[in-house]
Amino acid sequence: MTALKDAIASAIDRLGDDLEKLSRRIHDNPELGYQEVQAAAWLTDFLAGQGFKVERAVAGVETAFRATLETGEGPTIAILCEYDALPAIGHACGHNAIATAGVGAGAGLAAVRHQLPKGRIHVIGTPAEEGGGGKVKLIRAGVFADVDAAMMVHGFDQWVGHVDLLGIVRVGFEFTGKAAHAAADPWDGVNALDAAVQTYNSVSMLRQQVRPDARIHGIITHGGAAPNIIPEFAAATFYVRSLNLDYMWQLQKRVIACAEGAARSTGCTLKTIDHKDTVYETMKRNQTLLGAFRANLTALGVTEAPPLVDRLGSSDVGNLSQVLPTIQPLMKIAPDGTSIHSRAFEAAAVSPLAREGTLTAAKAMAMTTLDLLAEPALLRRAQDEFKEVK
Repeated sequence: MTALKDAIASAIDRLGDDLEKLSRRIHDNPELGYQEVQAAAWLTDFLAGQGFKVERAVAGVETAFRATLETGEGPTIAILCEYDALPAIGHACGHNAIATAGVGAGAGLAAVRHQLPKGRIHVIGTPAEEGGGGKVKLIRAGVFADVDAAMMVHGFDQWVGHVDLLGIVRVGFEFTGKAAHAAADPWDGVNALDAAVQTYNSVSMLRQQVRPDARIHGIITHGGAAPNIIPEFAAATFYVRSLNLDYMWQLQKRVIACAEGAARSTGCTLKTIDHKDTVYETMKRNQTLLGAFRANLTALGVTEAPPLVDRLGSSDVGNLSQVLPTIQPLMKIAPDGTSIHSRAFEAAAVSPLAREGTLTAAKAMAMTTLDLLAEPALLRRAQDEFKEVK
């Protein structure tokens, strides 16, 4: 096993320049969720070149893919890729590095395919993590039905094995009032922007009354057409998060109540837009898989940072972790203290540090996949733990 892992690591190192070019290409051509046409094409072309059988547009999602390497009858392990960007600030979440680490892990395994234990490796492209719920769609379509365990990594400023994820529900509000001349006849208008602003302020006051593990944040997405017209339409979107899903739904009701009160007080009508298809669940921990990954990371010379206690996000990988044993360790691709979703993180995502972290993460995932294929007892323990943990 040690010699085979060394061979995997060497193969990934040999592909280092190609992987860095792929990462930079995705980074420099950011595409939003479900629009990642170029990224999906570049990733699948790379995997096909490594000997994977590639399926494009899986589950009817144009930018989703599944690449498969089979060595015989055995367990199925999935390595996940994300490659959507953020509006305005591009790959400030480092999804270019996530995708590259995923295909890099697959390539490392493909390089030693004739020595691998029997089984099946999927590299699965999951679009639209930034709010679009790509993994949710793939889960519902049965893409993970035959998968025994899954893994991916996420960019960060530290190496961390596990981080809790907040559940998240999104809710939108559309306020309709009545237009009027803002100077000549303002009393004839009903100001929809007032309702949106009042909602925003009410939610801001609500924040001081919520539990420490909850987050509420939002933006006004439309505030009117011109200053000299009383806005007849305004809109806002809010995210409601918590480690406790029941509490998350309670908070969502309170946020909706803020909007309802603002609509009544301003005389506007309110349309509430539910986003039930993009509800993200919390991350279910799997110590067995984490232990295997951490052992490989240690063998690669990486020292893990202390557990995170207050830097919490959300992802649809949480939904997958509720369906099958899944891990999402954090890989260091940015200097200490660099905030994700920032301009600084976007720049760091193609730095030499990002290359080093991406290649190391690819090696650790490939080695962990090898462990799961080679040790049926390890996979059974991970699945037994998954069934036991609520």
